[in-house]
Amino acid sequence: MREIILIAHNVRSTYNVGSLLRTADGLGVKEVFLTGYTPYPQAPNDERLPYIAKKVDAQIHKTALGAEKQIAWRHSNALMPVLDELRRMDFTIVALEQHPRAVSLSDFTSNRRLALIVGREVEGIEAEVLAASDLIVEIPMRGHKESFNVASAAAMALYVLTA
Repeated sequence: MREIILIAHNVRSTYNVGSLLRTADGLGVKEVFLTGYTPYPQAPNDERLPYIAKKVDAQIHKTALGAEKQIAWRHSNALMPVLDELRRMDFTIVALEQHPRAVSLSDFTSNRRLALIVGREVEGIEAEVLAASDLIVEIPMRGHKESFNVASAAAMALYVLTA
């Protein structure tokens, strides 16, 4: 099985974060990075105010259902140092986004270690993050809606990439 890391960058919803953690655990993702303003579970030596950390943790738990305690995850305010670290570890950085230079997920093939970035739902992944990615993949839309929920899209992509 290919080694995959998930990066959730600037995902606002605690419920989406919980779902991402649960999906990542279920599909054997090695680790999850929660970057930018993405909320994250309570952690030892948490720098947030205790009541905020506890509230956010409880919201994430509603959809993670304990996966937040099973899967390895890290929080980082800055994304670029995370990408630099993963590149040094020989990961290919892949953004999941609709974009003119995106490759259809069904056409994507690689035997390399992958770090999959998912991001903001409405605005999409920031241009500088796309520019810092090695590749962009997208899930073709066949209905009337223009995009999927970030947790749903990540689940589809991770399922294909871990197969």
